[in-house]
Amino acid sequence: MTLDTDQSTTVKHLIVGAGFAGLCAAIKLQEDGETDFLVIEKGADVGGTWRDNTYPGAACDVPSQLYSYSFAPNPDWSMSFSPQPEIQAYIQKVARDAGVLDRFRFHTAFVSGAWDDAAGAWVSEIEGDRGRETVRSTTLVVGAGGLSEPKLPDIEGIEDFGGEVFHSARWDHSVDLAGKRVAVIGTGASAIQIVPKLQEVVGHLDVYQRTAPYVLPRNDRRYGRLEKAALRHLPGLQKLYRSAIYWGRETYVPGFTRQPKLALPAKKLALGNIAKGISDPELRAKVTPEFEIGCKRILISNTYYPALAAENCDLVTDRIARVTDRSIVTADGTEREIDVLVVATGFHTTELPITEHIAGRSGATLADQWRETGMAAYKGTTVPDFPNFFMLVGPNTGLGHSSMVFIIEAQVEYLRAAVATMEAHRYGTVEPTRAATDAWNADVQRRMQRTVWNTGGCASWYLDDHGRNTILWPRTTVAFRRLLASFDVAAYDVTAAPSVPTREEVTV
Repeated sequence: MTLDTDQSTTVKHLIVGAGFAGLCAAIKLQEDGETDFLVIEKGADVGGTWRDNTYPGAACDVPSQLYSYSFAPNPDWSMSFSPQPEIQAYIQKVARDAGVLDRFRFHTAFVSGAWDDAAGAWVSEIEGDRGRETVRSTTLVVGAGGLSEPKLPDIEGIEDFGGEVFHSARWDHSVDLAGKRVAVIGTGASAIQIVPKLQEVVGHLDVYQRTAPYVLPRNDRRYGRLEKAALRHLPGLQKLYRSAIYWGRETYVPGFTRQPKLALPAKKLALGNIAKGISDPELRAKVTPEFEIGCKRILISNTYYPALAAENCDLVTDRIARVTDRSIVTADGTEREIDVLVVATGFHTTELPITEHIAGRSGATLADQWRETGMAAYKGTTVPDFPNFFMLVGPNTGLGHSSMVFIIEAQVEYLRAAVATMEAHRYGTVEPTRAATDAWNADVQRRMQRTVWNTGGCASWYLDDHGRNTILWPRTTVAFRRLLASFDVAAYDVTAAPSVPTREEVTV
């Protein structure tokens, strides 16, 4: 890394984001001897979503042994499903142990990035404690994540609410909720973890539901002292745990992508969870989904339904008409007074804000390119008109059944292979062809047509404004890893790197 006096930094690789994806890229590039990189992160630490989401009850819904790097097993998980503080501590430890943090800059935002065709480089503007800087890099690796920018609901009057209001991903821990009248808008993955915790301490809780989700029992358990000792001293046992969970999760795929009837046992389990947690027939009817299981994200909890059934909790299914200074008014005219409003309405997923600030060879931004047809990339990672650009957790790489860390590792292996290919063949740029990209995405969307996400009878955040599912991967993770196992240079337009004279030529 070199720093010029005009606030201009030159590196080989600029990595945006220090969550699971950005950290993985940094560690693996370093392993390959690619040490000339800079990782920028707008937050104060590594962790990404696990740094930001500190709401009560925050935990992973993928088992801990699988929701971790394959190259950094952790024998110290306290439970089979890790709580947020443990995941954040794990990411911090992995970063320290890898020795990469000297090339991380925190409190540093990515302002913009543009491809300079004449220079054969990315020119990015960043802003942080050192002020505004220009970074020139050979590659631009974006690991900003799809669940990083909170999405606020478009509700009349919400900006005028007189009490405390905050998004679940920006939890305000200074607010004392004890005995308060609290409303939670949303019944997604975050909300079903928040609701049981709030129900225990607030005076009254209103939960506003637009669509009832499927909620499976959370088969969580605490690891005992002997089991943790065995996991620490018998590495093969941890690999066995991980493999068993992984292959068990892969069995879910046919029920999502080919034959929904295969998911019937899971549906019965979810309905049984309702029956166990709620005795009131009217409330049971309200929380019973009207679409096929898997169409929307399947959630897990043992405490959500009992919390809804508690005396100090009301589930509201009428549409919200407006928010006043101290209340929420629904379409039927009912006004419910509240002191605190918690918004658990998800994130910008199909229209990622960062894409507005990345411009390719033609000068058009990534958002411009995707505005017409929706998000689309070659192998979920590279994009025509954007040379040497790699997007981790890109279009159609999301999962409805397994760990995103697996996908991230597969994409990083593809990135490593691309960089190695560029080095070996002295390529200055690699850019996927339009034909290869179109063929890849046509196949993805063809496969998507028969999935439960498209046929299950629901509207979800998986679908964009064009009705296309641009979020999920419609095949097994085994297939994804195989397809990204090597860099297929034949699918790319390449240019030669500028000629660099040898030491002998310079001497002459």
